[in-house]
Amino acid sequence: MSDIARALRYTAFDVDGEGGNPAGVVLDAQGLDAARMQEIAAEIGFSETAFLVDEGGAPERFAIRYFSPLAEVAFCGHATIATAVALAERRGTGRLRLGTPAGEVGVETREADGRVQATLTSVPPTVRAVEETDLAEALDALRWKAGELDPGLPPRIANAGNDHLVLAASTRARLADLDYDTDALGGLMARRGWTTVHLVWRESGTVFHARDPFPPGGVVEDPATGAAAAAFGGYLRSLGLVAPPARITIRQGEDMGRPSRLLVDVPAGDAGISVSGTAAPMG
Repeated sequence: MSDIARALRYTAFDVDGEGGNPAGVVLDAQGLDAARMQEIAAEIGFSETAFLVDEGGAPERFAIRYFSPLAEVAFCGHATIATAVALAERRGTGRLRLGTPAGEVGVETREADGRVQATLTSVPPTVRAVEETDLAEALDALRWKAGELDPGLPPRIANAGNDHLVLAASTRARLADLDYDTDALGGLMARRGWTTVHLVWRESGTVFHARDPFPPGGVVEDPATGAAAAAFGGYLRSLGLVAPPARITIRQGEDMGRPSRLLVDVPAGDAGISVSGTAAPMG
């Protein structure tokens, strides 16, 4: 079998089999080096492709790496969900321990309503302030004004495996109108090591809408971003915007015609954030 023929194609965080974020999944990446993984990810062309390697120890333990069409990424949520579902459909449901470049991520799969559902638990999240000059540059690249931000959800850098700039729009209309300078935003993100810019709008205390520009990965926008969802859960907990334990729903991809649903569980303390969803094989 050729290397590219090993790749499965799943859409993660779908809504009843529709929408979601496409991911490549290679369940047996033994023998593939980083250069070949990068080539396969570029050929598939999805925002992320995951490469799984059975380390030959505990049956639930695997190493995993993630590649966008342009570069390796330390952690990717939607590709993790897709990989876990694809593996469960072939080996059965249960617990996994994935050694990612960002640290160990636990995943649990289970049958629910006739489908496999997966829950990942991130590394412990961190949240920090964003430099004013970086914020101004990001807003300029997005063509947003500071007055269009929600003051109740202040800008921060949130990390649950990689860095995301969190910006909250004060209106749904502002979030819907995404027209950014790709080169300017992509350059800033590359310099600062931000994986996405996590743009959100608060519908209620437990429901948020999100969009994630992802120019470092070679795509304009990600339709469902599990890593950013986990980081955002850490953000909400750090700023006291939820009372743990809490579950929030993130609706993403709707403005680009790929509706996605991510369920985020925020525990008390400083433990990792859990993100749940489904994944469906693509035709």
